[in-house]
Amino acid sequence: MITAQDLHKAFKTKTGTVKAVDGVDFEARDGQITGLLGPNGAGKTTTLRMLYTLMKPDSGQVLVDGIDAARDPAAVRRALGVLPDARGVYKRLTARENITYFGELHGLSKATIAQRTQALSAALDMGEILDRQTEGFSQGQRTKTAIARALVHDPKNVILDEPTNGLDVMTTRAMRGFLKQLRDEGRCVIFSSHIMQEVAALCDRIVIIAKGQVVAAGSADELRARFGEDNLEDAFVQAIGSEEGLHA
Repeated sequence: MITAQDLHKAFKTKTGTVKAVDGVDFEARDGQITGLLGPNGAGKTTTLRMLYTLMKPDSGQVLVDGIDAARDPAAVRRALGVLPDARGVYKRLTARENITYFGELHGLSKATIAQRTQALSAALDMGEILDRQTEGFSQGQRTKTAIARALVHDPKNVILDEPTNGLDVMTTRAMRGFLKQLRDEGRCVIFSSHIMQEVAALCDRIVIIAKGQVVAAGSADELRARFGEDNLEDAFVQAIGSEEGLHA
């Protein structure tokens, strides 16, 4: 389980201080997919970076399986599998070598790495690309490789930033099936997306962030009912609209 408690993060600019995250609170539970939804600049990626210890919050607390990220960031990183917004792979290595390298960084044995690589290759349909050099890979092939290496240590908690961004239809369908598999295995899955249909279809719980704050949270049905709309996109616009009204 991943918990964000009153997270704040500000950045200094030439014109002053910008509050990227301004009191974000939410809980992502095991065996569920939690979606982060928000317009560009809402603070989603900054929030995710604080969850996986790439950034330290100015105040607030991140807990992963009860571990305080500020007190033991190494233990939190071991409990997480992360697909960041930047998903570069080592171009001179094959997909298998990329995965193996990350397994070695986590201190896994060769046998465990081989077993996990085989399982992830099957789940992500990587058989044809596993032993190809990643230079020249398509966006989908790079994303699959990045996800496989992020999950090689079999983490209980998974954070994915725009996992289907730039993927073709068939690869997107396969990725959605993979996310459901992670959930069905009892893992805690957090992912951000701009695609309303994807969020509505996949997420057990949705957290809407605007201007660095959580403005609404609940299942797709709960959000539609709360804002009196028939589809999630209209409910999202209502949530963002009410937030903008509060800050006007």
